[in-house]
Amino acid sequence: MRLFENKTKNTATILLSVTVLLITGCLKESRDTASTEPEAKASITFVAAEYSSTTKPYFESIVREFETLYPNINVELQVINWDILDSAYTTMISRNQPPDLLLTNIYAHFAKDGLLNKMDDIVSTELKNKMYPYLQDSTKVDGTQYTIPYVSTIRQLYFNKDMFNEVGLTESPKTWQSLEEDARIIKQTKQIDGFGVDLTDNEIWAYLSYFFYGAGGGWMKNGEWAINSPENVEGITFLKNLYDKGLTDSEPAVTTRDEKQRILGNGQLGMLISGNYFETVVPSEYPGLNWGKGPIPVKEGQTPLVLGVEDVLMSFKTNHTNKEALSTFLDFLYEDARYEQFVLREGVLPTTRTVGDKLAAADPSMKQNLDAIKTAKFYPINHPAWSAVLNATRNMGQTVLLGQLSPKQALDRLQQIALDNQD
Repeated sequence: MRLFENKTKNTATILLSVTVLLITGCLKESRDTASTEPEAKASITFVAAEYSSTTKPYFESIVREFETLYPNINVELQVINWDILDSAYTTMISRNQPPDLLLTNIYAHFAKDGLLNKMDDIVSTELKNKMYPYLQDSTKVDGTQYTIPYVSTIRQLYFNKDMFNEVGLTESPKTWQSLEEDARIIKQTKQIDGFGVDLTDNEIWAYLSYFFYGAGGGWMKNGEWAINSPENVEGITFLKNLYDKGLTDSEPAVTTRDEKQRILGNGQLGMLISGNYFETVVPSEYPGLNWGKGPIPVKEGQTPLVLGVEDVLMSFKTNHTNKEALSTFLDFLYEDARYEQFVLREGVLPTTRTVGDKLAAADPSMKQNLDAIKTAKFYPINHPAWSAVLNATRNMGQTVLLGQLSPKQALDRLQQIALDNQD
């Protein structure tokens, strides 16, 4: 998901062009790397996903500060809404104008096509040593590291605590059976939708993951694609049955998770699954909302589910690639104080130990989330076929909900797409 595969976002694409100033002999920040600041003028194009209304001003300030300190490195920044980010950078690549640095959530197909620089050639030893080891597996393709994790989240079930109290519910549902029962109680008692589901092209792959893993399945098994496994079919069948019984919201394939968060904030929805950034974004927009949280419900007998999501930074090969300048910029971007500011503003989880350990010591909720992500399931973003699979899910929600394809037929189709694109 995207990591968030979306958050509360502005709808416009924001472009900031930073003027080049050439000044020689500038001091360089101390770093645990043998390289020195480039002597010649360097250029970096940086395309970043927009997580919220705070993302643009944050990265703008970072670029201004960086160019003041390193005036012989020019950074051209674009902060782009998640909804159009994929099409924006795809257009850049098709025109042979890829960004030097891209922050998004899929990458392996680019590595397969030879478009990416190896991060081992760019990232300083100091920065490598700061990263949580358990977030590194998904950044490598065939043992080669092509990305570094920028932020992460975990997904949980959030609910309207006042509504639960009013209908006699005391805790969040832990199993599919209790999820169905609680949604029915809310619907019958309050005449309000019990469970919000996002099967739009915005985040359908997240809800597929919740019910794949919740059934004991998953996208892959023993290193092979297993999208049409019996467990996954059972999971999606259960989800469709919830919809058919009127226990989800009425438009899972139309209204996105972010829209459903607003509906929950307005007291018109009982439950939904979202990222931990819910705890920062929604309460600030709906301060009167009394919310609670719990694990993602699973089939009876399955172990509790934690789904983690990572957004990563990658570097494309360009006609002006300057790995030394990129290394300098990445060190600057991940500097503890600056990086901590981004984490707190966006309500995400840090990927560096230095910031994570500090925040966990001060905030029990942060510690709980960082502990949980150590055992989380993740999307298979380091498999080249994932991009094609993800794209193929985008119209699947409406097709399955309307009965145009059965869950088994839809997953058979996804499985074949994965197999066709894995080589």
